[in-house]
Amino acid sequence: MQATRGAPVAPPEPIGAPAPRRAWWLALTAAVVLVADVISKHLAVARLSGRAPVHVVGTLLQLTLRRNAGAAFSIGGGGGETVVFSAVAVVVAAVIVRTARTLRSRGWAIALGLLLGGALGNLGDRIFRAPGPFRGHVVDWIELPHWPVFNLADSAIVCGAVLAMLLVLLGIETDGSRR
Repeated sequence: MQATRGAPVAPPEPIGAPAPRRAWWLALTAAVVLVADVISKHLAVARLSGRAPVHVVGTLLQLTLRRNAGAAFSIGGGGGETVVFSAVAVVVAAVIVRTARTLRSRGWAIALGLLLGGALGNLGDRIFRAPGPFRGHVVDWIELPHWPVFNLADSAIVCGAVLAMLLVLLGIETDGSRR
């Protein structure tokens, strides 16, 4: 290791060496999303329960507490699908964790971290909220005009999916190689 002005510097990687693993980017992104989602839902329930919508920016942005038995953006909210959505979230999380072992692309790590954090945020609601385990309703609280009420986990899932599609279109593989 060389030192520059007293700070250690890692030696450069040999030419042809595999890219470093990026699983820590995935874990960090998922953790930030999950913590932000849990805190925001706690605050939404504490401050918005029993209240009329709070207008933050006129009718452009409102805070409205809703309980959602369906998927993101209130899709499939009949109630019986909640167990299915819980199972899908568990499978998605398992696939992402398994993929993390070979992950070498920072972009894919962030995309998968957004998906994992969002899936775990909503899964936590389904497990721990009423009406019961794996049947719980997700807390949604962000309302935009002409759009279903959603939460930070939903936003992270959508952003992660958009980033993943962009990476696919650019031909970037999870191992960092290009098609």
